[in-house]
Amino acid sequence: MQELETSVTPVPAEGAGERSARAVVWLGPVLATLATLIWSGNFVIARALHEDVAPVQTAFWRWIIAMLAVLPFAARAVWQQRHLIRSHLRYLCAAALLGVTLFNTLIYQAGRSTSATNLALIAAASPVLIVLFGMIGRGGEKVTGRRAVGMVVALVGVIALVSKGSLSVLLHMDFAVGDLWMLAATATFAGYTALLRRRPEGISGISFLFTTFLLGTVLLAPAYAVSLAVQGGFTPSGGTVGALLYIGVASSAIAYFTWNKAIDLIGAARAGIIYYLQPVFVAIVSYLALGEATSGMQVVCMALIITGIALGAGKKK
Repeated sequence: MQELETSVTPVPAEGAGERSARAVVWLGPVLATLATLIWSGNFVIARALHEDVAPVQTAFWRWIIAMLAVLPFAARAVWQQRHLIRSHLRYLCAAALLGVTLFNTLIYQAGRSTSATNLALIAAASPVLIVLFGMIGRGGEKVTGRRAVGMVVALVGVIALVSKGSLSVLLHMDFAVGDLWMLAATATFAGYTALLRRRPEGISGISFLFTTFLLGTVLLAPAYAVSLAVQGGFTPSGGTVGALLYIGVASSAIAYFTWNKAIDLIGAARAGIIYYLQPVFVAIVSYLALGEATSGMQVVCMALIITGIALGAGKKK
């Protein structure tokens, strides 16, 4: 009886280990999808804010709110890891500059001088840049043939969705100064995502999040002061405060935490391909929140995007 018990006890432990490994495999894509979904709502809300709040001021208060949301969970870890944080301050400043100071500020600035269609089309380049940036440097991620095919299929789906399946729409698009701002935003987000896989050991995810929020806000403060002096402030209302709370808590604290964790689990390349879901989510959110109709062509394009993501973001064999 003793021998029988000894022989069977390892089996449940092994099974539990396999289940845990499978959970980790799926957790990364789920977290990347959640971040992309939250950011999709951010785009819808940002369009409503652009007439009431200056871009730099929107970004500044976004990160102030995000810091306050994260502080209760991060304070102890940041204090315990303060020596590590100080020794890697240059890296943290670079990540903060790209992911906090510049990325969303550039998007808000772009939205003031170009169309939503142009913004969506240029944003489609973001996953491609994420993959390319992730390949640079020592230990860069490898891109398999299947992943490359998936990325191309998803990209075609995004372009078709943005152009409504019309070549004429693509050929007759008018590009403005805002498109350059959006292109810069796309590059900064790709650079930030690539930096995440080089996060120093010993700095926890929550410490990294709070520290980059803090540094990014400090770097943004001079531009905020200039904006106040030149453009003046804004009068808070229920709509502006609610929107800022959403982009501060959900689109910053929650989405950045889940995105960063996804990069840790599955790498920049796979997470970058999942980012192609953004126009799909924007279409769904616009339908539910604004009542915008969805055509058959849009459904086909969204199916194409999802197929590409399934190919490109699947676990490497």
